[in-house]
Amino acid sequence: MPSHVESPIVDLRSDTVTRPTAAMRDAMSAAPLGDDVFGDDPSINLLQTTLAERLGFEAALFVPTGTQSNLCAILAHCQRGDEYIVGQMAHAYRWEGGGAAVLGSVQPQPLEHQADGMLALAAIEAAIKPDDVHYARTRLLALENTIGGKLLPFDQVLAATQLAQHRGLARHLDGARLFNAATAQAALSGDEVFHEARRIAGCFDSVSVCFSKGLGAPVGSVLCGSRDFIKRAHRLRKMVGGGMRQAGVLAAGALHALDNHVDRLTDDHANCKRLADGLAGIDGLQVETPQTNILFVELTGGARERSADLLAHLKRHGVLALGLYQLRFVTHLDVDSAGIDRAIAAVRSFFKA
Repeated sequence: MPSHVESPIVDLRSDTVTRPTAAMRDAMSAAPLGDDVFGDDPSINLLQTTLAERLGFEAALFVPTGTQSNLCAILAHCQRGDEYIVGQMAHAYRWEGGGAAVLGSVQPQPLEHQADGMLALAAIEAAIKPDDVHYARTRLLALENTIGGKLLPFDQVLAATQLAQHRGLARHLDGARLFNAATAQAALSGDEVFHEARRIAGCFDSVSVCFSKGLGAPVGSVLCGSRDFIKRAHRLRKMVGGGMRQAGVLAAGALHALDNHVDRLTDDHANCKRLADGLAGIDGLQVETPQTNILFVELTGGARERSADLLAHLKRHGVLALGLYQLRFVTHLDVDSAGIDRAIAAVRSFFKA
């Protein structure tokens, strides 16, 4: 028998790798259940009502994934031949298989992001098509907050969504990491996190929130909106295979996360900054200043040629990351400050070799 205990893997690939805590598992195992297709799963109903109320919406819908949530939202807002304006790097456009176009015949109109992650007002205005048979009908503005770990400036979010509303467009927020955004915004405003989450959500007609990222639940997202909107989205969820039965066991994990894991997001943000500070000054690395729980590190000069070797070195030292010439590190509830220090030491040891 070895005399030491092997250190756990420091998995910084994504905040989706989190596992349910013991308390979350207890809540899930004790969850009262029903049949959600009949609308009588009490745990799902409670989650939907709770999040809708906290974000200021009339209704909500529990779905298996954030991808399905965004798909149902876009198709509920748009019809065949319509168009939605979205960022080039937005998850709903780039990383969701083209679902809205393939399944709904809804055309995306992608725009370039500004350095802060936002879409320029002038670009949004210019992308709105005239009412003419030659064009797809522009019906929706879709934003993502946070995006690439960046908090969208609230004044710009407000201006963009007001512009969309003035021009007759619906407004959807991919808030997969809404509570990371609210945590960062609360740090700036001095207000409470749920107040900031509600303030961000109030700019939109619909909001999707993911529970299996920073909030640490194993499965699930919730789409919020008006009662009529959620009724349309519910039908769409069924059409794309999202009818569920005793799924309250999953909703209970999300409820536990909502009540217990929001306030601790400040720890993830602090650990991300700790990692950035620890990697600063290494020759061959350009470290972006993180705003929330995602850190991007660019390999420069000769270090670019050693990127695969760096990832292999980190893996041998029990640290996992994503990327090649640009690395992405994501902090979450399964990585503590000691794990961050191990990651820093592993990177520094590579560049000393």
